[in-house]
Amino acid sequence: MTGFEKRRGGSAGTRRRRTGSLSAGPEETEPAADSDSGSPGFGDREPDPVTVAQTIVYRQLTVSAKSRLQLARKLAERNIPEDVAESVLDKFEDARLIDDAEFANMWVRSRSQSRKLAKGALRRELADKGIDEESAAAALEQLSDQDEEEAARALVERKLRPGTDLEDRAERDKATRRLASMLARKGYQPSQAFRIVGEVLDSRSGQCGED
Repeated sequence: MTGFEKRRGGSAGTRRRRTGSLSAGPEETEPAADSDSGSPGFGDREPDPVTVAQTIVYRQLTVSAKSRLQLARKLAERNIPEDVAESVLDKFEDARLIDDAEFANMWVRSRSQSRKLAKGALRRELADKGIDEESAAAALEQLSDQDEEEAARALVERKLRPGTDLEDRAERDKATRRLASMLARKGYQPSQAFRIVGEVLDSRSGQCGED
């Protein structure tokens, strides 16, 4: 055998070994393929709506307390089926993680202190959040008429612009309308709002006269 033939023979042998190695490739990768085929469409599997709903509710309640209606609206926004949403919310309510009566109590305390809202405005806000009339009425009992008026007076005192000439009739009327409108937006009845504003302005005018 010539050196050339030896070289060719060696190359053929190498080629055979390489061919054999390549032909074994698919067999070696078949288990991985079988493994993938054992769970077809795993990446495309639709999430369980119950699990999704529970996760949404947990996250919402972690941020802040919510009424049942607020949570139901959030689930609807995420296209959770209504029957699934009701079932999940029932379970949270049974576990007292959703409690509309307690939510109403908290809401009245917070909004009356931070926003100085009157009972009328608070009642409307509670209704918008799905709180029934009985629970709303019970929550509003925390806020007495005296508390409501004191909050209004404090608000008028704070919002009365410094330097307002209360002895000038036109300027006083303008301030009265502005402050009474502010109280009306807070839920105070118009007659109550004008009375409170008038009393505060009279008191401020008297203090200025003494000075």
